[in-house]
Amino acid sequence: MDGRRQRHLNIRGAVERRRRHRDIRGMRAMVLDSPGGPLRAADLPTPQPGSGEVLLAVSACAVCRTDLHVIDGELPHPKLPLIPGHEVVGRVRAVGEGVTRFQPGQRVGVPWLGWTCGACPACLGGRENLCANARFTGYTRDGGYAEAMVADARYCFAIADGLDDVAAAPLLCAGLIGYRSLRMALAGGGDVRRLGFWGFGAAAHILVQVAAVQGREVYAFTRPGDAAAAEAARRFGCVWAGDAGAEPPVALDAAIIFAPVGPLVPEALSRVRPGGTVVCAGIHMSDIPAFAYNLLWGERSIRSVANLTRADGEEFLALAAKLGVRTLTNVYPLERAGQALADLREGRLVGAAVLVP
Repeated sequence: MDGRRQRHLNIRGAVERRRRHRDIRGMRAMVLDSPGGPLRAADLPTPQPGSGEVLLAVSACAVCRTDLHVIDGELPHPKLPLIPGHEVVGRVRAVGEGVTRFQPGQRVGVPWLGWTCGACPACLGGRENLCANARFTGYTRDGGYAEAMVADARYCFAIADGLDDVAAAPLLCAGLIGYRSLRMALAGGGDVRRLGFWGFGAAAHILVQVAAVQGREVYAFTRPGDAAAAEAARRFGCVWAGDAGAEPPVALDAAIIFAPVGPLVPEALSRVRPGGTVVCAGIHMSDIPAFAYNLLWGERSIRSVANLTRADGEEFLALAAKLGVRTLTNVYPLERAGQALADLREGRLVGAAVLVP
């Protein structure tokens, strides 16, 4: 048994022992009091589900780069104090009035999109991901860096039996947003056979598996000098991996930028063929520098991805279960959330960090 697997089992064993001795009336959580500040470990009352909500005992919560944007203050007006985390897998402990979708004991996942109004033009037009009144898990609603949480039952997904809790957690954002990004890249038109991924982390290592099954070639551009990411890219199915800034061996049909780095946009445009699409997959990105019009000319296009729809979630999670999508995870106890965030910020992770509360 390798060291990673043994560490995972040790943590899971400790979690189960703690759960057997912990009263459901109280919970441990990691709390953000102000943007730019550290997370604070706290003992809090367990929240109770309101109408239409479920109470979950959190089993695992993946750590997303969006969490960094919230915690570092790059996304404005978070709920404060805030429990971050929006890639949550848990088991239903109790249901609020009117909930019929889920029953106690059922395993569910909670994504970033946590609530929409259902009445604005975006919602009525089938684009709930663009709802102007939307609320977001781990940003404007408390999230999964805790032993328990409440969620709107309408925005939870059933998790297939074939995935364990830790493996499933990164699918709830890295997988879902990656999948929506792929759909946007394909919607640009033409035969999209050669895809470029800028940044090979939690989302890219999931999405490359889907693209490979579809018969597409993926070319990965990693942080310069990051040999571990390049090796992981090849292992998960990329046909080529090189440093950002390198010249790929072929012209690309489309590109997806996962890294929140604005200067990668003109670079990606320079690598895609006429008619190709560059998709910016993050919720936040540094400023895009000015670039020559000829990079955009030739009917190339740039587009962003905003949030997800419930239809995206249902479709992708069913596909991931069918394809047997694997996730590469690095497990941390809940109390080490700050270390997991630091490792993500500094590029020390390959795959996804997952907190086990």
